[in-house]
Amino acid sequence: MRQVSWVDRGQSVSFEKQAEEGERPNCVGVARLGSLQTSGTVFTVWLQLRGSAWVESKEGKFRLRQREWIAFEKESRPLIQAGRDGMCIGVSLDSDALRMLGTLADSSVYTGRGRMTQAEARLALRLWREAQGPGTSIHHLRPLLLHIASLQREMSGGVQRCPGRSRMRKRQVFGRMQRARMYLEGNSHRVVRIGELAELTNFSSWYLSKTFQSLYEESPQSLSARLRLERAAMLLRDTDMMIGEVAAASGFDNCCSFARAFRSKYGTSATRYREAMEMLPPESAKFPIGLRK
Repeated sequence: MRQVSWVDRGQSVSFEKQAEEGERPNCVGVARLGSLQTSGTVFTVWLQLRGSAWVESKEGKFRLRQREWIAFEKESRPLIQAGRDGMCIGVSLDSDALRMLGTLADSSVYTGRGRMTQAEARLALRLWREAQGPGTSIHHLRPLLLHIASLQREMSGGVQRCPGRSRMRKRQVFGRMQRARMYLEGNSHRVVRIGELAELTNFSSWYLSKTFQSLYEESPQSLSARLRLERAAMLLRDTDMMIGEVAAASGFDNCCSFARAFRSKYGTSATRYREAMEMLPPESAKFPIGLRK
């Protein structure tokens, strides 16, 4: 088994083909317009070290910015494409690697996304490089796996709040809820039906809604509406799209419903919001009111 696969300068690589040839790597990297299609047999975690990248998966479409990470279940099969100056590293985890992580730290990794500090990003790169040296095996992934688990340490509280008699069951429920949340984030351009989330998680619509509300203190419908409005605010800030185009691109049927929803959330009209953002310094405009993390 190869330990590393690097895709660069517009190259395109498929995990499916490598898996057929018995060459699926543990460590992967995508840079400078390179693209990589993962298989449906591995859990993958991606860490953006420089520039940006676009990710398309079963959960939807995402943009990765510098020092952000994102993780996907096996069946998600994400396609990663780096920006012109982007560099994204990743690790593919088969069943053996996931079991090893569980024995190392009584932990697991989950679908989700988040941000890294500069120190965390540097450590991730160093451990990623060490895991791919000559003569390495799956056991050399241990430090990197533990670091990835530490990036998700805030999720442990969510696991505890999930229903289930055993910790394993709680982890299963949490993992499915995370996929549902990611699906909403990846489809912020449209209205998502509860039935879609139920099908994705293999839960009933009632159980999904109840557990989601308890876990995130927000219903799926409410989160979907909030994400759509945040998308609209981003489009107003970063593009020259007309107001009607922004409304349509954010899943609103007409400008009137969009105008009411936008004013309710941001306290001003979309037009005045755009004007206010244009007057802010570039650094301040990156995270306008209502979008700061």
